[in-house]
Amino acid sequence: MANLLKSSTIVSFWTMMSRFLGLARDVVLAHIIGAEGRSDVFLVAQKIPNFLRRLFAEGAFATAFVPVFSEYYEKRSKTETLQLLSKVSGTLGGFLFIVTIIGVLGSQGLMAIFGFGFYVNDPDKFYHASELLKITFPYIFFISLVAMYSAVLNTLNKFAIPAFAPILLNVSIIGMAIWGVPYFSDSTYALAWGIFIAGVLQLLLFIPYLWKYGYLVKPQWAWKDSAVRRIMKLMLPVIFGASVSQINLLIDTQIATLLDEGSISWLYYSDRMLEFPLGIFGIAIATVLLPTLSKYFAKEDMQHFSGTLDWGLRMVLMIGIPAAIGLLWLAEPIMITVFQHGAFDAHDSFKAGQSLQAYSLGLIAFMMVKVFLTGFYSRQDPKTPVKIGIISVVSNIVLNLALFKPFGHVGLAVATSISAFINAILLYRYLHKHDHLQISKSTAIWILKLVIASGLLLAGLWYFDFSIDQWQAWTRIEAIGMIVATIGATIAAYGLLLVLMGVRPKDFRLAR
Repeated sequence: MANLLKSSTIVSFWTMMSRFLGLARDVVLAHIIGAEGRSDVFLVAQKIPNFLRRLFAEGAFATAFVPVFSEYYEKRSKTETLQLLSKVSGTLGGFLFIVTIIGVLGSQGLMAIFGFGFYVNDPDKFYHASELLKITFPYIFFISLVAMYSAVLNTLNKFAIPAFAPILLNVSIIGMAIWGVPYFSDSTYALAWGIFIAGVLQLLLFIPYLWKYGYLVKPQWAWKDSAVRRIMKLMLPVIFGASVSQINLLIDTQIATLLDEGSISWLYYSDRMLEFPLGIFGIAIATVLLPTLSKYFAKEDMQHFSGTLDWGLRMVLMIGIPAAIGLLWLAEPIMITVFQHGAFDAHDSFKAGQSLQAYSLGLIAFMMVKVFLTGFYSRQDPKTPVKIGIISVVSNIVLNLALFKPFGHVGLAVATSISAFINAILLYRYLHKHDHLQISKSTAIWILKLVIASGLLLAGLWYFDFSIDQWQAWTRIEAIGMIVATIGATIAAYGLLLVLMGVRPKDFRLAR
């Protein structure tokens, strides 16, 4: 348990650093391109490779590759494990190269699908977005290989470098925004090249560490190899099941291209703020759970398997419940403080704050889904999440179509949150029914304490609340000081409340 908590802390730390740099990147983007036409165009061109990254790399490939690689690592010789890595890296790399060429040459076709509103209503935006996509699309090639090598190092319990790698994306985009923009007639092209450069840098980062640990192998094309076929067979359904939330967010973006100018940007910036607690804690916990659960399953140790999932649920709820309350109550003040300057104005803060409130309603569900899915993929069962994911995506589409006209971009965010809860509830029911996740008595008491502490926290936020006019009237330094003080005070108060209710270090231990 100590190693699991230590690994989670390492991943959380570097993920937090990445999120802070990501925040700095988004502040720079908001300042340069705001939340208007050019911003919408760039964000769509950026979202396509990022969606494919989460779909194929972090979503499907990682969750299909880790259980098989862990099995080889635990039960086979190192020579056999290296042969597997060689064949998988060669096959994946060859496939990705072909996909990248198709994506670059067919950028207009892809944009007609993902940017449907541009294609129908605005030919200039459509052409602009298609040209940007030619630059950003190769990112999927580099980052998918990075995802594979991250899975290797995670299996070796080397979590720091995979968690550090995303920082390079933020550094690259910020660097191009500061030093590259003057060399381009349109700043969005400089930002697009920042994404391309980041992919190269992230891949190069892993080479010396793979060499150090003895896992730098020569890629080998082996499409017909049984182990490769096994991973591909696992991967196909995972493409859908592991990325339901991303598919839902992409559907939001597609429909948002039909809404008012700025809708894509408002959804983007609100989603980025949601990524703080989700990425720092939800994804971090899931990252360390997957190889750990895979090892327990390989050893047929189901007691520790269920206990580890139970522990993961406790950890994400500890952060998810108060984080959801904080984002719901402070949504617009956060947008004013963080993004409102340059091309991003008060109207954008109001609109983005609305969608952040809507997304925050589903934060707990987003986090739980990350944990529950590891219970399926560690057992090499990708089919069940697909069946459940279909229900979630269909629900999201129906809700989107029902809500986007009367409520605009906020309706899209609400639909995504509701569908996330549908997904989480169905995943939990299956795990519980088949005895893969039994919530312990200590966890039930833990959740009750979290709810009480969070309720008292909400009462405190309500009592000390400031009006939006006051937030607008403060200088930027004053607003930053107030938001930092408010968040810091709520974290301290929440921690104190938990201590007063009897939460102790033993509560962080794995239930037996």
